[in-house]
Amino acid sequence: MSTSSPEAVKKLLENMQTDLRSLSMECKKKFPPVKEAAESGIVKIKTIAARNTDILAALKENSSEVVQPFLMGCGTKEPKITQLCLAAIQRLMSHEVVSEAAAGNIINMLWQLMENGLEELKLLQTVLVLLTTNTVVHDEVLSKAIVLCFRLHFTKDNITNNTAAATVRQVVTVVFERMVAEDERFKGIVEQAPPVQGNTNRRSVSTLRPSAKDAYMLFQDLCQLVNADAPYWLVGMTEMTRTFGLELLESVLNDFPGVFLQHQEFSFLLKERVCPLVIKLFSPNIKFRQGSSSAASPAPVEKPYFPICMRLLRVVSVLIKHFYSLLVTECEIFLSLLVKFLDGEKPQWLRAVAVESVHRLCVQPHLLRSFCQSYDMKQHSTKVFRDIVNALGSFIQSLFIVPNVGNTAAVSAPAGGSGSGAQGTAQGGPGTGGVSGNLTTQAAFEYRGTWIPLMTVSVQGSAKATYLEMLDKVEPPSIPEGYAMSVAFSALLDLVRGITTMIERELAAEEEAAAEFREAHPDQEWQPQPGAHLVWEEMVSACWCGLLAALSLLLDASTDETATENILKAELTMASLCGRLGLVTPRDAFITAICKASLPPHYALTVLSSNAANLSSKAYSIQGQSVQIISPSSESHQQVVAVGQPLTSQPQGTVVLTAKNIQCMRTLLNLAHCHGAVLGTSWQLVLATLQHLVWILGLKPGVGGALKPGRAVEGPSTVLTTAVMTDLPIISNILSRLFESSQYLDDVSLHHLINALCSLSLEAMEMAYGNNKEPSLFAVAKLLETGLVNMDRIEILWRPLTGHLLEVCQHPNSRMREWGAEAVTALIKAGLAYKHDPPLAQNQRLQLLLLNPLKELSNVFHADIRQKQLESVLQILQSQGDGLGPGWPLVLGVIGAIRNDQGESLIRTAFQCLQLVVTDFLPTMPCTCLQIVVDVAGSFGLQNQELNISLTSIGLLWNISDYFFQRGEAITQELEREEEALQKQAQESGETLNRPFHPAPPFDCLWLCLYAKLGELCVDPRPCCAQKRRADVVFHHRCPRDPAAAANMAYCGLEGLNYRCRRQVLFHLLDCVRTSSTTADKEKIESGGGNILIHHSRDTAEKQWAETWVLTLAGVARIFNTRRYLLQQLGDFFEAWEVLLNHIQSAALSKNNEVSLAALKSFQEILQIVTPVKDSDKASDAFAAIGVPPVLIDPLSASGPGRPLVRSDSLVERLTRYNGAELQAPPPGEESALEDSALWWSAWNTWYRTGTDSTRPPSGPTEKLSFIPSQPFLTALIQIFPALYQHIKANFSMEDLKKLGVILHGAVSVPISSDASPFILPSYTEAVLTSLQEAVLTSLDVLQKAICVGPENLQVMYPAIFEQLLLFMEFSCKPPQYGRMETKHVANAKYNQAEWVALNYVPFAERSLEVVVDLYHKTACHKAVINEKVLQNIIKTLRMPLGLKYACPSESTWKLAVSSLLKVLSIGLPVARQHASSGKFDTMWPELANAFEDFLFTKSTPPDNLSIQEFQKNEAIDVEVVQLISTEILPFANFIPKDFVGQIMAMLNRGSIHSQSPSFTEAEIDVRMREEFSKVCFETLLQFSFSNKVSTPQEGYISRMALSVLLKRSQDVLRRYVEDERLSGRCPLPRQQVTEIIFVLKAISTLMDSLKKTQPENVDGNTWAQVIALYPTLVECITCSSSEVSSALKEALGPFKDFMQPPVSRVQNGES
Repeated sequence: MSTSSPEAVKKLLENMQTDLRSLSMECKKKFPPVKEAAESGIVKIKTIAARNTDILAALKENSSEVVQPFLMGCGTKEPKITQLCLAAIQRLMSHEVVSEAAAGNIINMLWQLMENGLEELKLLQTVLVLLTTNTVVHDEVLSKAIVLCFRLHFTKDNITNNTAAATVRQVVTVVFERMVAEDERFKGIVEQAPPVQGNTNRRSVSTLRPSAKDAYMLFQDLCQLVNADAPYWLVGMTEMTRTFGLELLESVLNDFPGVFLQHQEFSFLLKERVCPLVIKLFSPNIKFRQGSSSAASPAPVEKPYFPICMRLLRVVSVLIKHFYSLLVTECEIFLSLLVKFLDGEKPQWLRAVAVESVHRLCVQPHLLRSFCQSYDMKQHSTKVFRDIVNALGSFIQSLFIVPNVGNTAAVSAPAGGSGSGAQGTAQGGPGTGGVSGNLTTQAAFEYRGTWIPLMTVSVQGSAKATYLEMLDKVEPPSIPEGYAMSVAFSALLDLVRGITTMIERELAAEEEAAAEFREAHPDQEWQPQPGAHLVWEEMVSACWCGLLAALSLLLDASTDETATENILKAELTMASLCGRLGLVTPRDAFITAICKASLPPHYALTVLSSNAANLSSKAYSIQGQSVQIISPSSESHQQVVAVGQPLTSQPQGTVVLTAKNIQCMRTLLNLAHCHGAVLGTSWQLVLATLQHLVWILGLKPGVGGALKPGRAVEGPSTVLTTAVMTDLPIISNILSRLFESSQYLDDVSLHHLINALCSLSLEAMEMAYGNNKEPSLFAVAKLLETGLVNMDRIEILWRPLTGHLLEVCQHPNSRMREWGAEAVTALIKAGLAYKHDPPLAQNQRLQLLLLNPLKELSNVFHADIRQKQLESVLQILQSQGDGLGPGWPLVLGVIGAIRNDQGESLIRTAFQCLQLVVTDFLPTMPCTCLQIVVDVAGSFGLQNQELNISLTSIGLLWNISDYFFQRGEAITQELEREEEALQKQAQESGETLNRPFHPAPPFDCLWLCLYAKLGELCVDPRPCCAQKRRADVVFHHRCPRDPAAAANMAYCGLEGLNYRCRRQVLFHLLDCVRTSSTTADKEKIESGGGNILIHHSRDTAEKQWAETWVLTLAGVARIFNTRRYLLQQLGDFFEAWEVLLNHIQSAALSKNNEVSLAALKSFQEILQIVTPVKDSDKASDAFAAIGVPPVLIDPLSASGPGRPLVRSDSLVERLTRYNGAELQAPPPGEESALEDSALWWSAWNTWYRTGTDSTRPPSGPTEKLSFIPSQPFLTALIQIFPALYQHIKANFSMEDLKKLGVILHGAVSVPISSDASPFILPSYTEAVLTSLQEAVLTSLDVLQKAICVGPENLQVMYPAIFEQLLLFMEFSCKPPQYGRMETKHVANAKYNQAEWVALNYVPFAERSLEVVVDLYHKTACHKAVINEKVLQNIIKTLRMPLGLKYACPSESTWKLAVSSLLKVLSIGLPVARQHASSGKFDTMWPELANAFEDFLFTKSTPPDNLSIQEFQKNEAIDVEVVQLISTEILPFANFIPKDFVGQIMAMLNRGSIHSQSPSFTEAEIDVRMREEFSKVCFETLLQFSFSNKVSTPQEGYISRMALSVLLKRSQDVLRRYVEDERLSGRCPLPRQQVTEIIFVLKAISTLMDSLKKTQPENVDGNTWAQVIALYPTLVECITCSSSEVSSALKEALGPFKDFMQPPVSRVQNGES
């Protein structure tokens, strides 16, 4: 409820009236005036209440009157009345109804009470209420009220004193609060009407507003009073203490800093009054020295007085904190004083409060920065900030050095007055828990016997003081041991924390601003404000020495883990900050301190010693006094956790690591991990220390460079406690993370790290020289780890990294070397596998950079390094081989860097790499690298460590050559492009192009390199492979068949080779091989020699030499083939050719199948030289033109799958294309110069000799051991002829044809060994030709086609070809004999019984016959064919199968013979008729008649199992023959000899009434009688019996003869039937005879029909007589019992009715 609400007002009125009534009652007797005043007051109040609406305002207006009765009551000095009145006055005050005048009256009345010593507490209460509830009291009234309170403070009563003190403090605060409120109210106005400027009297208060004026006067008087001067405003003060005055000053300054900062008048007071006062009061403390006699100066001023000194320091703290900007000079003095108070000569309590004050400053980093800016950075100014830090440092040092003089009680006193000791103990527990009972567990510092406990004095970042707060103490307190140290320690830590946090925050803000600026203005450069940096740098520069000295000492002395951690953290943050600010010396100093603390004491580490020496020479001074950095003590009692060997070149004793060392090590790791970017050159210190620690702890590098706890121990001296054992994996992990985090370092920092590791490694290498002791691999392992995590920017660190590791690889210490190689190879593999951006394929420079160290490893002579190098090459090929691109030359260089002193293992590994390259990677590498591949493969051939590899490398060279051949065009194009680029470069630089075999085209040069390398291998001195090699290398059967390749080979090997040289090299080699092969031992070589297994095909010397002979011959032949044009230019080509042919012949006639067959292949190869074709690039067109089937072009395709021997384009054109101007194509008209017929005739003679010798049959049966050539050999031999014939056809004579025939016949006659027959022969039922038979027919086919398109004079050869083919035709019925050898026919032979098996010649003979028919079809009209009686010969040859018919070995033979005869006659008979007059066919007709006779009336009987259907088919063939006679022969009888016609007629007669075969069953008789045949014969007779037109007498003759024969035949059959019928009685006649008579009767009826249809004049009278003569015989047959005969007889007798007519009557004289 507010004081102005109606209820409150109503209550106030009631209370006042009550108070007045009570007052009236009390004063009724003793004090009537008061009673009256009270009663009039009641009336007054009622009146006011009745007359005014705003009662409070009216009360205030009349407050003097209202208050008057109460004032009078107080004047009575009666305690009861006074209390009543004061309570009433307070009620009025609290409702703010007291006016200024009334307030003045009240204060006066209170003053009287005070002077009388009445109601002192009530007075204070009333004053307080009056001043706090309203602002009506000002000026003198106010000062009187304040003085009243001060006076009450100095009474005899303690309670009053304390209450008054509190009231004074409150009143002073109220005065200043009023001023603040007033300023707030007049805020706007002040701005419009500022105080008058230029007012020289700064103490004038005329410009101040009322409340401000009061405050000003009050503060001024407080200063006066503290200074022991008379006050100006507080009139009536009788007594005052400095301590109380200083407290009041401090509270005003602390609570109302704004007042002093905003008002000049107050600022003036500060400068002019407060500061001089403080300085003056400080003077006894400054002059006082502990230990000097103070008894002589009894004045308290001259001796430091704890209460004043402590309060002065509090005031100073406030002044510095709030008014530093106003009081720069004054603060400098204060701070200097403060520093002096820390001096060791000052009393302990003074030092304690001073250190508390310093601590207060240390938690205000911005203030410290101001000090630095204002003093340290100014010339000729005290370096205040530096002095503060140094003073703290020397203070801490002094505590260790100076004994605790005059404070012995402190030792036994409890630690501090706040129970902080207990906390300290609890805190110190974990750090020293492991110490074995000889120490207290309290946290403490111990140094050289001085033990100082550590207490918890304040929370981190706040300066909570103990002794500065002891305002109630008059005597100096006793300071517990360790308190000052604890405060100083906290101050140090807070100082470091504050400065670093502030600077780092500002740095971060600056970096953020820079980033925003760059984003907004990418084209402009950010300019930071230089001032800020200067300040930061100055602050660090000023404080680092002192901090380092103090922290190092504390670190050394600390026995508490937490304290140690805090010290290390402080050193770490300082090091980091120095690094960020680029202050190298302080950074290195802090890092050195941490490093030294990590290592065992007095550990000899050069880097640290030199660094420490620099530092120890740096002394620092505090106000002129020099302070030296104390060297650390090694006596601190610490828990030992590890004992190990020091890392030194000379063996020494052991060193110990304590828990603190490990703790420091962790800090070091933390520093490197988190602040690596700012370490710069300090990496050297950090890493050196870590290396030594790692060594002492026995950590060893593992995969990828990570350190793991090593093998048990290096020696008996290494001991690790369980505590550190559990820590090792963590330390190892942190170490790895440290180097992993290097990926976040900038490039410069990374370089610093790499350089540091390299120099560490160099030291380790130095140390490892000359002894076999385990080296320190820390640096190498970490170089590897750093490289692996920085793959994304590997370029910038690759050279220094690998450069150093390559040096390590050459170190004599094997372990060191091994790790160098591991690191290099791991980095290269990782670099190649890493997904770079852009990819390596597009960044050639980077790829070469990555691979270069691999190449450099080749210069290292240690085998283990080379082994590692080659293993990694193998891994690189397997994983990244496809993407090596431009890196191939380097990789190949590494593979090829083999030496004969390297040992087999290395060569094997390198060769494995090469094999992988050749098999998998030739297509992916640039063509420019192919030459290197050749060189490398060659170098493996020449090494003498591993023979198998030497031999295998030759195979690789052939694989390479195959690749050249397959990809020739692509390689050529790429090489030519490269060549152009190189030439352009050479022209630009003015140099000549320098490459091997220049100026030959680049692809040729590639071949030349290959053959040059093979040439080197040919002269290998090792006897074990020289012969094999010469053959294998120069003429290997897998030599590429590309003409260009061959040309190049010849070009490099043979261009300058004269005949003598060829003789010596090629033919001499052939002679040797031939001689050795023919005389070689045939005994089997056992496989027992070593581990080599020999295949059965090579298990004798003879077989092995055979292989050599094959290879050699093939090679020489290929040279002659591919470079014939070049060789011809050498002049003695013909002789060489003869020698080569001679070798081929002798090899072909060798008894070794492998050699003989290979010789023919070589022969075939030299025949494949094709001359250029004018109209076409296709060489095979010449064959196509004469119809050579494709099989001929590569008949020996088995020799090399998929490689045609005939080129697809002109050889000369290819040679020209590959060799440029060196070999010109001959002009079209001079082809004959290339096509030298003498060469080919020589080849023909060789072929003929080879063929004759190999196909000549043995002379007698006794020759069991005679060599019989194999079928593949004969096939190859015959297959050569078509190719050879193309070259000799122009002069091929009849004589040559006969020679050919002999060889063909001989070849076909050769039997097959029974061992081979299952693989060569088809089964007997298959009509398939063997390859040899095919080849024979093909040869004849080529010949006849050549004759066909050749000139007239060639056509005389046709008969000879027919003769040869007909000879083969006879094989179908009469297989040929091979000498006198006994052979079994394939159908009858059981393979195990017969040694030799004859072929199934039927398919061959039949195919020959088909060829004859086709050929005759084309050539029937040729003169030679007519003259040489070819048709007669054909008929004569066909008589054999036709006559044998069913007796032929194969049924198909006689059928084919018949069809062939019919075809030949259909073509030949017209020719024969045409030439009838010439007499050339006279002898043919009897042959033909005999052939018909033999076939139609064969002596062979059909097989028993012949089916009716088959028989009918065979009969149809007989019918066809008769039809041919009727169509092709009889119609042209006038052109044919009569004898022949007679023979034909007799045959037809015989056929028309055919006698039955006795073997027929009754059921088959109709069919088996060849009724259809007989019928056709008969019809033919009939046909030629009655011709409608008789054009010539000859034709009529045939008709008459035919009829006469027919009728005579019928008469005979009829008569015999009647006779037999009569004799048989009741028995039926045989079915055959019945059938015959029926047929004759049918024939008679047919004849009768024919006679009727014929013109009467065409029938001879004799014929009619014969017909009528049949009638009686027919009548005799009527008695037959057979119904079938009766039926036929009826039909026969019917036509005779036309003869039944009355005889013609002779009319004589008109009578009938």
